[in-house]
Amino acid sequence: MDKIDKQILKRLQENARVTISVLSSEISLSMPAISERLKKLEASGVIKQYTAILNPELMDKNLTALVNLGFDNPSKADDFKNFVLNEADIKECFYITGDFDYCLKVVTHNTQTLENLLTRIKEQAGVAKTQTIVVLSSIVDRPSVVLE
Repeated sequence: MDKIDKQILKRLQENARVTISVLSSEISLSMPAISERLKKLEASGVIKQYTAILNPELMDKNLTALVNLGFDNPSKADDFKNFVLNEADIKECFYITGDFDYCLKVVTHNTQTLENLLTRIKEQAGVAKTQTIVVLSSIVDRPSVVLE
């Protein structure tokens, strides 16, 4: 990946709907050259996907929480992974080191919907302990990695 690829990626991170024509004029490269670079970045997996990032508050999702959980038996974790994939309010799930096995980032409507989700989590086979941290405010929330 060279300097031009990084320029393209930075511009796409600002606005993924920018046209090839605009990219071409801003980067001073022909439209076919920009198009070819984009195809290569997509094919290589550098560009994972194009998406719209929704404002949770405008979607009536006003509560963010981090839920750490530990299992009494690691073999039960496979069923838990399927559970996580089917819970819309679980935004991210990390397998972690330390006192817990997983950390979930939850974005939900309110404390009642959080409580309902926590109940479903605790009902999952093998879940031995949980810890819930309610987020009061977010200092930074980057949807993608930062290019240097």
